[in-house]
Amino acid sequence: MPADTPPVVTLARDLLGRILASDIGGERTSGVIVETEAYLGIDDPAAHAWQGKRRKGHLGVWSPPGSWYVYRSYGIHWCLDITSEPEGQGAAVLIRAIEPLEGIEVMRRRRGGVADRRLADGPGKLAAALGVTGQLDGTPVTSDGVIRLEGWIPDAKTRRTLVTPRIGISRAVDWPLRYLLLPAGQ
Repeated sequence: MPADTPPVVTLARDLLGRILASDIGGERTSGVIVETEAYLGIDDPAAHAWQGKRRKGHLGVWSPPGSWYVYRSYGIHWCLDITSEPEGQGAAVLIRAIEPLEGIEVMRRRRGGVADRRLADGPGKLAAALGVTGQLDGTPVTSDGVIRLEGWIPDAKTRRTLVTPRIGISRAVDWPLRYLLLPAGQ
């Protein structure tokens, strides 16, 4: 892992407490980003861009910085990332979880009636709850897009964060690149 702090790590931290909103299918849903993971690109053995390889289904990671990178995990679940770093580095931040704010009934329907605490507490669950599909892959992150970032929750900058190793991977598992926004008061 690099000694200096790459921009993708800064982005992963800065996304905590941001509101992620979706109007996909004409139905508004939103939530607070509470968990992210940074993937450093070509020098990160856990990244889809490891060693500069371009793989079918993961070409969006090579999109310009500030693009949505959407891919299928294990061929089943859509996952939502934002690209970072200079173009050609393949670095991205995986948005792992949100706390739902709006459109909870829509999320319940999209997720098949799971418990509310499980609506968007993992990357595939989050994408399903917001209606994310591969159609967004490679599109720019904009303030007026069908999926977008909208400001921060009021206490975002005062809440504590926790840094842990990434989860659900088999390489570079000890790298502390997973960021969690703790509930207020913790």
